[in-house]
Amino acid sequence: MSDAMKILAGNANRPLTEAIAAYIGLPLCRCQVRRFADMEVFVEIQENVRGADAFVVQSTSFPTNDHLMELLIMMDALRRASARRITAVLPYFGYARQDRKPGPRTPISAKLVANLITRAGADRVLTVDLHAGQIQGFFDIPTDNLFAAPVMVRDIKDRMDRSNIMVVSPDVGGVVRARALAKRIDAPLAIVDKRRERAGESEVMNIIGDVEGKSCILIDDIVDSGGTLCNAAEALLKQGAKDVSAYITHGVLSGGAVARIASSKLKELVVTDTIQPTEAVRVAKNIRTISIAPLIGEAIARTAKEESVSSLWD
Repeated sequence: MSDAMKILAGNANRPLTEAIAAYIGLPLCRCQVRRFADMEVFVEIQENVRGADAFVVQSTSFPTNDHLMELLIMMDALRRASARRITAVLPYFGYARQDRKPGPRTPISAKLVANLITRAGADRVLTVDLHAGQIQGFFDIPTDNLFAAPVMVRDIKDRMDRSNIMVVSPDVGGVVRARALAKRIDAPLAIVDKRRERAGESEVMNIIGDVEGKSCILIDDIVDSGGTLCNAAEALLKQGAKDVSAYITHGVLSGGAVARIASSKLKELVVTDTIQPTEAVRVAKNIRTISIAPLIGEAIARTAKEESVSSLWD
């Protein structure tokens, strides 16, 4: 790999960046990202990056705004140091759930963040499992949206009896994602249809598909509070499912989510390390993390060598 390739780590998920750099076989670029006393972000790149192909790895996870500012300032520092090309690598793209106007006088924050990243100096973007595919179109620069499905498929094939699997989408909106994974492992598909009959009443869950006696795998891109996941697991078990696991790309797991999942009927929740797991996640008995570093590392290496990235999805 060329000396002109540089990988920089923000503070959002340094272990993932180190794993990506190890996969590629490059040391991390020496870079200091620290705070002044009033919590202003200060960045200093401590080696020559003139003419370099620079990759800044930074998930915009909690605290979202801090990590976003770090990313923007790191890219500005690279631009002013004459890097040849800057790629913003966002394993998890925060603000992705604000991709449309859900009501009057509300923002489309995903578009605003895309503009900020572009104006700060990004020449291209690399991300994983965007919450909504159209966010790729919010960027006016090349944007690669990697899918975690190949990593999940490998794990499912290694650990589960595929003759009895049923892939389940936890809501109607995630059907395309779940169907794509079901096709890869040659499994049938079921859908959880949830609806609120009246304001203030709990959701009624209907299962579309016969899950009786099946090992169900819930597939989604984000688990935040964990409520939908736990309720879906309960509904599937009531319909006669043998057991319920979940494979989710981004483990946001805010508030009491870890405790909720630990005490739920989910056999196992598997998340990737796009967001750095907290201590609570690491010690939870039914939460397991699989690494996305080889996938991102391969995509970065191919981008640097001007090779196809889309073939990673096959």
